[in-house]
Amino acid sequence: MPTPISQLGEFGLINHLTQNVFLVNKSSIKGIGDDGAVIDNRDKLTVVSTDLLAEGIHFDLMYSPLKHLGYKAVVVNLSDIYAMNATPRQIMVSMALSSRFPVEALEELYEGILTACRLYKVDLVGGDTSSSRSGLFLSLTAIGDAHPDEIVYRNTAKVGDLICVSGNLGAAYLGLQLLEREKQLFLEDSNIAPDLENQNYLVGRQLKPEARYDIIALLKRHNIQPSAMIDVSDGLSSDLLHICHQSKVGCRIFEDDIPLHPDTYQMAFKFNIIPSVCALSGGEDYELLFTVSPDRLAELEDMEAITIIGKIVPEEEGCKMITPSNNEHTLIAQGWNHMNN
Repeated sequence: MPTPISQLGEFGLINHLTQNVFLVNKSSIKGIGDDGAVIDNRDKLTVVSTDLLAEGIHFDLMYSPLKHLGYKAVVVNLSDIYAMNATPRQIMVSMALSSRFPVEALEELYEGILTACRLYKVDLVGGDTSSSRSGLFLSLTAIGDAHPDEIVYRNTAKVGDLICVSGNLGAAYLGLQLLEREKQLFLEDSNIAPDLENQNYLVGRQLKPEARYDIIALLKRHNIQPSAMIDVSDGLSSDLLHICHQSKVGCRIFEDDIPLHPDTYQMAFKFNIIPSVCALSGGEDYELLFTVSPDRLAELEDMEAITIIGKIVPEEEGCKMITPSNNEHTLIAQGWNHMNN
């Protein structure tokens, strides 16, 4: 029988969910159990990022298992730290939840949170809990560090730089479309079984994304430091425009060079969507989008995990995509808008 949270109380719940939390970073001096966490970063800069996830806006529990949600909530925060070319060390988790969630549901949520913490070697050092009149709200703060000369910002791209992206784009968006389709069919007829066979890749990219720490490590091994960087959370167009607008530059990207997984191609056509549109406007891929000096071209071309998709041009030339037929289309920010959904 599900255990009501009221049976444990706020502090009992916190103790119950965090009883298996162990600190692994030397910089984590004090974690859960006091009025605040204590972190020692010595000669490094601290990088902090926060994400708020609201039920019905950022996730749907009809198809998002709580363990996956906990894992994803951590990963999307860590991705922001990696996008600064920093290393995440600690994370804080706060949540507000209604009485419909028993203790067992939160155990599942925390199983996902702690799985991500172990994989990415970050410490859970604090947070808060509160009641909610409806639904579940998660607020996570990630804390990282980097030496001053390692930090990479969005506003430092230079004319002539190569535009690069890790992995492939658009898969998470199509995974969401698949899940939403099956949800609607279920709501219309609860006897219809979900038809997600052979769609593990697309659904996985939506429910269980990964932060690309491997790309940061790859670039460091080759002594390549991006001139500007951002993670692809809102779609390629929106996120590239962030770099361009803040760096006061323009860009040219080539539609044919946008990396797409074969499953993305196939499912886009089934949904009657142009495949590149999934990458440009979809979002939630959490790949790294960055610019690099053109003198590193040869090395970048040998890296299978990285694709060069264009170059930075003067601001007055605008931000455009070149199609296979050599037509130019102005890039428009049409990605995920957290305030209009």
